[in-house]
Amino acid sequence: MGSGGLALLLALALVTCVSPAGRKCELSGLWRNNQESLMEISAVRDDGGFQGKYLTRVSLAGGCIRVSPLKGAQHDLGEVAWPTFGFTVRWERFSNATAVFVGQCFVDAGGKETLATTWLLREAVGSLEEDWKATRVGRNVFTRKRSHRGKTLQSWSPSCEDGLAPAL
Repeated sequence: MGSGGLALLLALALVTCVSPAGRKCELSGLWRNNQESLMEISAVRDDGGFQGKYLTRVSLAGGCIRVSPLKGAQHDLGEVAWPTFGFTVRWERFSNATAVFVGQCFVDAGGKETLATTWLLREAVGSLEEDWKATRVGRNVFTRKRSHRGKTLQSWSPSCEDGLAPAL
C-alpha cells in the first residue's frame, strides 16, 4: 500500500475514534453549572421523559434557597449521540418564578460531558404594564459532577430550618 493509501486509512481510523456516535451523552446524574448551581437528573424513561431536582445558587428573592423539582424530556437517544432536551424548574417555596431550559448534551474527545443550555426565567409582576421586565434570558454550561458515595443533591442543600433563614 502506498503512502497515500496508508494516510487515508489512518485518517479514517482517526475519524472513527473521535466520532460522536461512539460517545453517547447521558443526562442522568449530578451536574454543576458555571454559577455553582447543582442539578440531579433521574434516569431518562423510554419515552424521553425525566425528572430531577435543582439547587440554584442564584435567587431573585433572597433568603433561603430550597431544592426545587424539575421535569423534562429529551430527544430519542437512539437517534443521535448528542441529544437535545428541555426542562422546567418550579422554584420551590422561595421564589414566584418559573424557569425553562433548552439545550444539548455534548461529549468531547476526552470524554468530558457538557450540557450547553439557554434559559428563560419568568418572574411574576403586578400588572401588564410591568410585563416588559418579567422575563430574563441567559445561558448556562453544566458539567458532570462526580458525586461522593452517599452524597445526593439534598445533602448539598443548605438547611432552611436554622435561625438565620426567614420563615416562608
